[in-house]
Amino acid sequence: MPRVKGGVTSHKRHKKILKLAKGYRGSKSKLFRVANEQVMKSGQYAYIHRRLKKRDFRKLWIARINAAARNNGTTYSRMVHGLKVAGVDINRKLLAELAISDPQGFTQLAELAKRSVQ
Repeated sequence: MPRVKGGVTSHKRHKKILKLAKGYRGSKSKLFRVANEQVMKSGQYAYIHRRLKKRDFRKLWIARINAAARNNGTTYSRMVHGLKVAGVDINRKLLAELAISDPQGFTQLAELAKRSVQ
């Protein structure tokens, strides 16, 4: 059986990895072995941070809701509990957006939450 040379396949694979490593600093974008390691590590970071992004945004929304709730004389936890008791089903993303874009509407929701807890 004749020997198969893998030059074309290897070259294609190397080009693919080096294209993914474009913009990396120093030899991480020039040398295949170093670039390959960095591309694999970058993929792991991307995978992890796609999940962390969801946590980070939830933390941001909660901080915004808490700040707006405290401006209306309540706290985040009391407000969320009050809204749940009142039967208002609104997620944190919308509540945070409401706190920024429509403070009067948020104030009405805060008052509703306060009344339903008492």
